[in-house]
Amino acid sequence: MKIALVHDQLQEFGGAERVLMALHDIFPSAPVYTAFLNENTARKNIRGFEKWKIITSWAAKIPFIGKLYSPLRFLAPSIWESFDFSEFDVVISSSGWYMCKGVKTQSPVVHISYIHHPPRYLYGYETAVEWQKYWPVKVYATIVNFFLRRWDYSSSQRPDVLLANSEETKRRIKKLYNRDSTVVYPPVEIPDLSKVHNVVKSKVEEYYVTVSRLGKAKHIDLLIQTANVNKLRLKIVGKGRELAYLKSLAGDTVEFITDASDQERDDLLKNARAFLFASVDEEFGIAPVEAMGFGTPVIAYDSGGLKETVTQGVSGFLFKQLSAESLYEEIKKLESLSEEKYLEMRNAARKESEKYSFEIFKKKILELIPKTP
Repeated sequence: MKIALVHDQLQEFGGAERVLMALHDIFPSAPVYTAFLNENTARKNIRGFEKWKIITSWAAKIPFIGKLYSPLRFLAPSIWESFDFSEFDVVISSSGWYMCKGVKTQSPVVHISYIHHPPRYLYGYETAVEWQKYWPVKVYATIVNFFLRRWDYSSSQRPDVLLANSEETKRRIKKLYNRDSTVVYPPVEIPDLSKVHNVVKSKVEEYYVTVSRLGKAKHIDLLIQTANVNKLRLKIVGKGRELAYLKSLAGDTVEFITDASDQERDDLLKNARAFLFASVDEEFGIAPVEAMGFGTPVIAYDSGGLKETVTQGVSGFLFKQLSAESLYEEIKKLESLSEEKYLEMRNAARKESEKYSFEIFKKKILELIPKTP
């Protein structure tokens, strides 16, 4: 059986790219079709990248497209409709904001589309950059997005099977595309129990941690404000457009780690008191579940897919309002736990993370292949 993988773009590296890596692990001989490729980023983040067969679109040949692909997103329909998949039996697309679910296939080729999220900028959800505060951009975006919404809906009817990365995304797919979908949670790298010393003992350092792209929608500024006011040690792992601005807000108890190795990142997660997360309408949230894999409780904004993975008072806490006061109320609940109760929470967090292993993801994906007509 010949299988092709399709992914929005390989310019950045985040949760969607981790899912693509998992799909490629399941189907290592499958070529990967994508709109754009940044080889330096890919080589740094994708294991075994030199063995991947990657086919980029015609648009990748445009000079400086790597910096312009977002404002030139009106090219997306032409990009995805230009690929030919007639030689394959199954096409699996990994689709998010650049809408690669819009590729065209014809019977007997089967198209299974894994939806990370419908494009946020088309439907009023928060985005990483608030470009539309500038009126020329707002006018441009209004015109472009009008036509893209129409194409996004029509192209969403093309896949034979839609998979959603959470119940939250499943609801959005039904609302926006009027289609049913099946939830297949993304795979999360869960460490072996032998490496998670603090699941069996509650001794940890007195700091909080977050791991995230530093974009507007992640609300890292709220975490910094909470740390500043309450003199909490906060370690922020990640980088992005907002780095300089966020550094300007940070007090003495806030530390930025922009180039952590995998081992450093793991150590920061497993030794933290708790993982803080303030993203709004996050569809799933891989980083919080990764933290729970180390037995680290999560304190997150009560929004989106986090309501599916964090159980109040069991594996962590959820704060109801996007404010430093609301977040700190939940931090105080964590701090008031006895050592025994805190240890119970760490073990509950670890147990929750085990629901999202690669093995479970692989099993569910493989089950779809022979059952698809």
